[in-house]
Amino acid sequence: MRKGSIKNTRVNAEVARALSEIIRNVKDPRVHPMTSVLSADVTPDLKYCKVFVTVLADADAKKETMEGLKKATPFIRHELATTVNLRITPEILFVMDESIEGSMKMHKLIEEVRTHDQEVIAARGDKDETEENEDDDF
Repeated sequence: MRKGSIKNTRVNAEVARALSEIIRNVKDPRVHPMTSVLSADVTPDLKYCKVFVTVLADADAKKETMEGLKKATPFIRHELATTVNLRITPEILFVMDESIEGSMKMHKLIEEVRTHDQEVIAARGDKDETEENEDDDF
């Protein structure tokens, strides 16, 4: 199976869906209830799987969740083997994905700039704003 093929994409999606359900049922108290599986990347030979997870909590809860997932990996792998019918059950590596928090931070910064720009425009008055819009037409 080639990386990026339709079959590999389907396997990645099915493994991510199954792992999301399995992690929701893990009884380890260290695993935060707001843990989400963003994606899974299974190698073409089905030996390894990199699972990208995100936790909507503080840094300590994220660290504890990653420790809990690491300790629960044999159980999670066993459950994955019974849930998804693959020739080989991949070794699982959990990776914390910070992309959602990064995008939330970027969104907040953009909103601050937009609010500041609106305040500056309001302070200058409507006359300056219309002159700027006329210059943009060229």
